[in-house]
Amino acid sequence: MSKLRAAARSGRGLQQGAGEGRKSPRRCRENVSSHKGMLPPVPAQQSAYHLFSHVAEIKTFRKNLLAWYDKCKRDLPWRKLAASESDANRRAYAVWVSEIMLQQTQVATVIDYYNRWMQKWPTLQALAKASLEEVNELWAGLGYYSRGKRLQEAAQKVVSELAGQMPATAEELQRLLPGVGKYTAGAIASISYGQVTGVVDGNVIRVLCRVRCIGADSSSPAVTDRLWDLANSLVDPARPGDFNQAMMELGATVCTPRAPLCMECPVKQHCRARCRVEKELEFASKRLLGKAAFSCSQAPDIEECGLLAGLWEFPSLALELGLKEKQQREVLLAHVQAWAGEAVARGRLRHVGEVSHVFSHIHQTYVVYSLLLGGDHKTASGRRDKMLERPAFRWVTQAEFQKAAVSTAMKKVWKAFERQICEGRGSGQGCKRKRAANPSRAGQWKVEADGSLPPRQFSLDAFLKAPAGE
Repeated sequence: MSKLRAAARSGRGLQQGAGEGRKSPRRCRENVSSHKGMLPPVPAQQSAYHLFSHVAEIKTFRKNLLAWYDKCKRDLPWRKLAASESDANRRAYAVWVSEIMLQQTQVATVIDYYNRWMQKWPTLQALAKASLEEVNELWAGLGYYSRGKRLQEAAQKVVSELAGQMPATAEELQRLLPGVGKYTAGAIASISYGQVTGVVDGNVIRVLCRVRCIGADSSSPAVTDRLWDLANSLVDPARPGDFNQAMMELGATVCTPRAPLCMECPVKQHCRARCRVEKELEFASKRLLGKAAFSCSQAPDIEECGLLAGLWEFPSLALELGLKEKQQREVLLAHVQAWAGEAVARGRLRHVGEVSHVFSHIHQTYVVYSLLLGGDHKTASGRRDKMLERPAFRWVTQAEFQKAAVSTAMKKVWKAFERQICEGRGSGQGCKRKRAANPSRAGQWKVEADGSLPPRQFSLDAFLKAPAGE
């Protein structure tokens, strides 16, 4: 299991990965844009590793996925209606009802409700004439009753304000129909009207993240935007609706959250997460058999496991396997001193604890250390200014860190440090930190925006000087 050491204390700052002029053999870093109103803007460069850069690969991906879908797709009632209904309005309505019902609900549960709904209200006009009581009665047991209410309200709007004509593009669907979001609009437009637009739901997110080995927080706006861009670049222009359904079907039946059926996947040759796992297994086998000593030069290129590309994280250090605790401390201390640009007393490096996290398919363990940067306020400020001369370094407050584009793992690291502070003060003293009188002088700490997590890695959780007055 990989190890990562982090140092944290109470003056806080951010460090970003190396720029073009600095690249280590084990680590590839990319600059990322900061959140609005937070950190100064930094040029954003998206790693090609997480994209489909070749047209030929995209075409092969589409062909294999659609061939699998045509052969293996589930027989679902809304798919039958969408394929057999010649009237565009009725086709769009049939897809719309299914997408609303499928929100937060399993397919097996929806089938019976969908059949009864379409039998009772086969058209928009029929639904628009129904009472809310009737809608709620049929919806009973499906949950999230506001979905049925919004569906009926939207049907009434189409009949009364749009002359019974469903909007035909994803943009118009999202803008004109209450309760229709970006995903639902894309699904209706692509399946019913053949609009060449991708969709991103939970299943598609899982497929895309595994295929392109993306381990960043998919709920963050920056990552979500990139996933939509990726989905739009992949969608088949000849069969957009079928392609989008195939992506969702793949995530629901093969690329499942747990125990994915990788050998049955039609696009496994394009999956970089699978390739990464196979390489790790190969290295592990060689070590067990004594055929090769594991070293930094044998580790997979970090660009092939850029799990946290584009995110901020605490400064980190890659280590070879097999180092003893004392050796690890010495290497870490040397790294800290090189980073800080001055000698650091060994006693200032304090062990915090261990933090475990799972990045998609990789288990990572962080061994967290804290470091007190001593000296008065002026000296500490000068040190921070000196550090900021390096590329992509940023000092931020604790509140800014919580809002920044950092991974869940880094937040766990920080929580581990906070727990140590609380335990050190004792239950009677409480865990709330004292704030400086001048907010601009509040402690700042430092995190590194790094595009990767090597197989064995240290991370310096946060360098800080306690605010003046503490």
